[in-house]
Amino acid sequence: MPREEPIILLDKVTLCYDSGAPVLKDVSISLYKKSFYFLTGASGAGKTSFMRMLYMGIKHSSGKLKIFTKDVSDISAEEKYKLRRRIGVVFQDFNLLNHLTVLENVALPLKVMGEQKERRERQAKEILEWVGLANCFHTLPNTLSGGQKQRAAIARAVIARPDILLADEPTGNVDENSANKLMGLFYGMYKMGTCVIVATHYRQFVDKFKYNELHVSRGHITDNSCERLGIEQ
Repeated sequence: MPREEPIILLDKVTLCYDSGAPVLKDVSISLYKKSFYFLTGASGAGKTSFMRMLYMGIKHSSGKLKIFTKDVSDISAEEKYKLRRRIGVVFQDFNLLNHLTVLENVALPLKVMGEQKERRERQAKEILEWVGLANCFHTLPNTLSGGQKQRAAIARAVIARPDILLADEPTGNVDENSANKLMGLFYGMYKMGTCVIVATHYRQFVDKFKYNELHVSRGHITDNSCERLGIEQ
């Protein structure tokens, strides 16, 4: 029986900024539903750029990038919007809307999907309780600590059960107990069929949970068994 098509496919993808120096070089990777990857590498190696490229926040310079089997090299704003609705994202700057309460921020993806107010608020409250923010429903984000903002951003990213979850350093602002709980949440998403990619520089989590690993170094990406996933160095 043939294997399903990858949910994310990079075929000889290179990413360059205006300076011309490549951040990623000729990378080829296929990622599938119900998979869990740590994305590792030194600071500045290109982890965040890789995640933003998968979210279509920045455009790759060459090669083929497919998300949900759709070539995103030259798609319309409407097509990009439709694809993004299936992707949950946690970036390091959180991107919470300061004019909305924590509850409204977390419920926003469900509102965009047309979910009724009572149902989306109930689901938002449940997940906020899970991440330890039960006392912050009506709080504005600019009054939260960094760790609280991080947990709110994670709650918002997972509430709609996305097909792809991209989390950039999601445990960087929380204590170890909270980090373990968040990893449990990500594991639950993975078990439900989500492709989860967690960028981290915390080696102890990579070693503890022993999920797949994509390592970024000098523009190349290798897996955790050192098998090449892109070009030869």
